[in-house]
Amino acid sequence: MSGINNRMKIALFILGAGHHLSSWRLSLEENPFSYDYNLEVTRLAEKGKLDFVFFADGLYIDEYSHTNVLNALEPTVLLSSLAAQTNQIGLAATASTTFNEPFNIARRFGSIDHISKGRSAWNIVTTADHGSAKNFSFNEHMEHGKRYRRAEEFVEVVKGLWDSWEYDAWIQDKEQGVFVDYNKIHKINHQGEFFAVEGPLNLSRPPQGHPVLIQAGTSTSGQQLAAKYAEVVFVNNNKGIDNAKAYYENLKEQAVSFDRNRDEVVITSGIRFILGETQDIAQQKYNELQSLIDPNIGLKLLSIILPQVNFLAMDLNKPLADLEETLDEEQTKKYLTYKKFSEKRKLNLKQLSQHVASISPHDLFIGTPEQLADKMEIWYKAGACDGFNLMPLNMIEDLEVFIHKVVPILQQKNMFREEYEGVSLRENLGLVNPSYRTKTANS
Repeated sequence: MSGINNRMKIALFILGAGHHLSSWRLSLEENPFSYDYNLEVTRLAEKGKLDFVFFADGLYIDEYSHTNVLNALEPTVLLSSLAAQTNQIGLAATASTTFNEPFNIARRFGSIDHISKGRSAWNIVTTADHGSAKNFSFNEHMEHGKRYRRAEEFVEVVKGLWDSWEYDAWIQDKEQGVFVDYNKIHKINHQGEFFAVEGPLNLSRPPQGHPVLIQAGTSTSGQQLAAKYAEVVFVNNNKGIDNAKAYYENLKEQAVSFDRNRDEVVITSGIRFILGETQDIAQQKYNELQSLIDPNIGLKLLSIILPQVNFLAMDLNKPLADLEETLDEEQTKKYLTYKKFSEKRKLNLKQLSQHVASISPHDLFIGTPEQLADKMEIWYKAGACDGFNLMPLNMIEDLEVFIHKVVPILQQKNMFREEYEGVSLRENLGLVNPSYRTKTANS
């Protein structure tokens, strides 16, 4: 590859004050969930020429929820506002295929694409959280396989609705008095297992043809959905570079099996990070964040993993006690694993609980800007990813260091852009606009 497709893609996952449970306690922001705050972070990402910002979404909260998702603006509403205050950076958000309807999503992201002049992206999720069903009048959560069948049909209907208008259907010929060419606006007449949608969409074709499609393919069904439809894939990589390379090749080959080009799928690796002038300073910053975690959060999580153990009765300031309860073989093995980990790290129960509360499937980097740039280069050149989904532990502070320190290093290595290549998100990601499909969504 050459040119734009031979350069690293970098997105920013914006999550309140940061991707650590305690980031809000160190934040200087009065309200790290406000529109003004999110605009500040987005503009900072645009200053660094990042490809896009991303906002996740959840539909259920409880006492175990991450502090930075308990209070969050609805992301597509937020994107609409950000679109008017930014110029080139892409704007991505999550929307569930289980608790939405295709017509609403097609119209919503199509509208954002028009408002932003072609910078929108939809992160397709089926919603794994069982609690979400209770907020949408369901007694039980939809079974995994059924959710993914629904998701496939959902995406097909959405794409069909985006294709229900040809590019030149809206003509506005004032002299002849012709507003649209009805011969170029089509019903999709979809009839499927989950949806019956006639169409057409009451919105002209988005500037990008289709907003960019994103998916986080983890399970077998998720990987298949990603390989079939996703143009950007979010990956959790905390098992090392070799595991990441194997996933990368497997997903690219799955995409080829669906008659897609490997370069049509951009795989980004999630990376949580905290940066300092030296390794020790970065570690001190991380240790401070860890020390601010409420240990009760970790104790509750441990109680879910090992419900027969009374962790609340143990002394927080002492190492994990010898096992007194009689547990089955699997539970005993889990307990002894935590005990061995605590002894190796010389952690008391409070520190262990704080570690458990901060566990994430995403890679964690603690170090200097130079070290982070080197790691990103190694992973990229090794074929472990096409780029990265940044997850700063302390959002503003770490992002500013990344933009001012890491980005220039990557630019010097000719691995990242110095200016945006185009106007649309597709142009900047090196993706083409999809061709107009004359077939209906279910034909």
